[in-house]
Amino acid sequence: MDNFSPQAKLAVISQVPATCMGLHVRRASRILTQVYDAALRPVGLVQSQFTLLVAIHLHEPVPITRLAQELFTDQTTLTRNIKLLEKRKLVAINPGEDRRIKLVSLKVEGQIALEQALPLWEQAQTEVIHHFGQQKWQTLLSLLSEVTTLS
Repeated sequence: MDNFSPQAKLAVISQVPATCMGLHVRRASRILTQVYDAALRPVGLVQSQFTLLVAIHLHEPVPITRLAQELFTDQTTLTRNIKLLEKRKLVAINPGEDRRIKLVSLKVEGQIALEQALPLWEQAQTEVIHHFGQQKWQTLLSLLSEVTTLS
């Protein structure tokens, strides 16, 4: 872009809000996060914590490194989020056979929180699907799933 005139640079920059996939996905993510966070508020969870509890439940006991891969997040952020759940006594972190590996599992309190959160999540999910309509929702879900092939 260094060879472009100031007018040409401005023309390209002015296209960003309308065409940048990153911008649109981040904005949509923030909006959907607000919807799910509001739904989960009665049980004291946010979307990211609910998703983490679900992932732990599905794979437990699970190494933190595997969770990071499953959730496409960095291990440092994930460890910080797990520590918050551990502080709330929702998860337990124990050493694996190899002491360098930390295994995460749900505690009884975590299972209860997940069970309480599930109908709230289902209600929010139903509202989102209803907003888009079944066909658009399925198409959007499919397209977003394809994004994982970029990494």
